[in-house]
Amino acid sequence: MERILTVKGIQVVPGSFADESSGENPGDREWHHRARADYALSRWRTATPPRFSDAEATLPEVTAWADRALADHSAAGALLLTGLTGTGKTHQAYGALRRIAAGGPDRFELIAVNSTDMYGNLRPSQVMGAAERELRRLSEVQYLLLDDLGTAKTSEWTEEITYRLINYRYNHCLPTIITSNLPARDETGPDLTDFVGARVASRLAEMVTTLVPMIGADRRRGRRAA
Repeated sequence: MERILTVKGIQVVPGSFADESSGENPGDREWHHRARADYALSRWRTATPPRFSDAEATLPEVTAWADRALADHSAAGALLLTGLTGTGKTHQAYGALRRIAAGGPDRFELIAVNSTDMYGNLRPSQVMGAAERELRRLSEVQYLLLDDLGTAKTSEWTEEITYRLINYRYNHCLPTIITSNLPARDETGPDLTDFVGARVASRLAEMVTTLVPMIGADRRRGRRAA
């Protein structure tokens, strides 16, 4: 190519041609894979609070879910992480999303929101249609992390909002990560079904492909003691 350009009188600037062996050739598949990963990780960092900037999925069930989502996000279903406060649920959730992003997906869209904040943002406001637009945004995003489901005060309104959100994502096969301090089912005390209601619980039962009950001491309390 350089010889042909020289014959035509076109000056060749040294270093203007990408060296395929350097790994910087835009025509190389590995180059495109790295570019996709860099872009996805940038979006992950934007959506991730500084507290979880070093999040890494370490549990086999969580990494397996992330790998399945990377291979085909429409077949991933939902990942439900349950356990007491401080057992690392949110860390694993952000770690799963980071693993997906690092895999260089063709597309990566993410919204991460605490459930209490979500309900607050969805309450009717003076701006006509604002709540409906926000619910549609949460419903349609490719990946949704819904953190601390079950901590807000339950009501018919919260149950209806939760049902609309979960039902849409269930029907459109959109991968969802949910964390909750409540167990999925507990015959002796309150569980997630008590909070979300029977309709949502039914959808979650079909939607959740990976349930990870997390046990252990509160890691935050251990760090404070140290």
